[in-house]
Amino acid sequence: MGHNLMRANSKYFYFLIVLLFAAATLLPAGCARHRDMVSGTVKDITEPTPGAPLKQPEAKMIYSANAKSPVVELENVTIPPLKEQPPPLDYVVGPNDTIMVTVAGHPEFSLGLSTPTTAGSITGTQRGCKVDGTGFIQIPTLGLVRVAGLTLPQVRSHMQDLLKQYLREPSVVVEVVQYRSQPLYVLGQFKNTGVFYMDRPFNVLQGLALGGGYDLATANPKAARIIRDSRVIPVDVYELLMRADQSQNVWLKPNDTIFMPDNKHQMVFVFGAGKAGMTIPLPASGMNLLQAIAAAGFQEVGYHSRRVFLIRSLSATRGQLMVIDVEMMVRGDAIPLELCEGDVIYMPKSAMTSWNEAVGEILPTLQAFGAIISPFVQLKYLFDK
Repeated sequence: MGHNLMRANSKYFYFLIVLLFAAATLLPAGCARHRDMVSGTVKDITEPTPGAPLKQPEAKMIYSANAKSPVVELENVTIPPLKEQPPPLDYVVGPNDTIMVTVAGHPEFSLGLSTPTTAGSITGTQRGCKVDGTGFIQIPTLGLVRVAGLTLPQVRSHMQDLLKQYLREPSVVVEVVQYRSQPLYVLGQFKNTGVFYMDRPFNVLQGLALGGGYDLATANPKAARIIRDSRVIPVDVYELLMRADQSQNVWLKPNDTIFMPDNKHQMVFVFGAGKAGMTIPLPASGMNLLQAIAAAGFQEVGYHSRRVFLIRSLSATRGQLMVIDVEMMVRGDAIPLELCEGDVIYMPKSAMTSWNEAVGEILPTLQAFGAIISPFVQLKYLFDK
């Protein structure tokens, strides 16, 4: 019986050695794992690399088994979607469109029928008449007629009313030969980019389809944005594409821009405590808050380490406002917070009791960063809602 027990123990010991070896081979070399105290997800932390440009003193620290989250305040923020009236279903004529007006049986009142044109040594025909920059077309006998801002049925009705002084029952046909008044700009990591002209009302999905899809390897859909009148509007392209959130599928307007940025130039922003704001590239291996503070040189200046403010963008319309106790991470009582692309870190010079006080200090620097900061930060702080 003793011999059998010894054999069983030997088998158990051998099995335990094999299991430990397998676990060691599955864990990437130089990596440790921890649970993110905010999101609850498990992430890899790369150990210091010889010759690395960033100092990583915290990677060598030993953290308490009861390490807590360094986030002492957390507020989830969602920017509400746009609420707009749907555009008219009929196309609205505008400057630079080319239209043709045909009056049945009366070519003398018609406009834009095939007319000879000469360009150098090439002779051809041109159909239609271009609407000028002020919205007028020239009609024989009638003179200048304003058509911009009218739908095609409205243009037809207007023309028939004007012709009644010359014809008893005029029959008018109006059509657009070339659409050029409602441009839509599709830029960034799309397969097809450039200027497209809308010939009917387009929503965001239809506008994205004009781009022929985006490059999955290089595009950053979480940072995609719709720009209107030089401002980002609250549309979450990522939620629309990945979760079919139809509240984000708003109607586009002429001169809107759909921009899909790339994922190559990811960065975080650090400023405060009397220092000028700066951008820090976010390496592929990741970066935590202590590393960013060291890279920005804040060890050399005084700042209130118990209340460091962080604005995190989860998408174009969703984000988090955090207050971080950096002192806990320095002492080893909390694992350093991993940073995400677009994080805005503000280091106060003295204790602040609320976000309202911090925002007063943050705004000038955010305005200086301008369009390079995330859509969420722009919508939350830079635009009137």
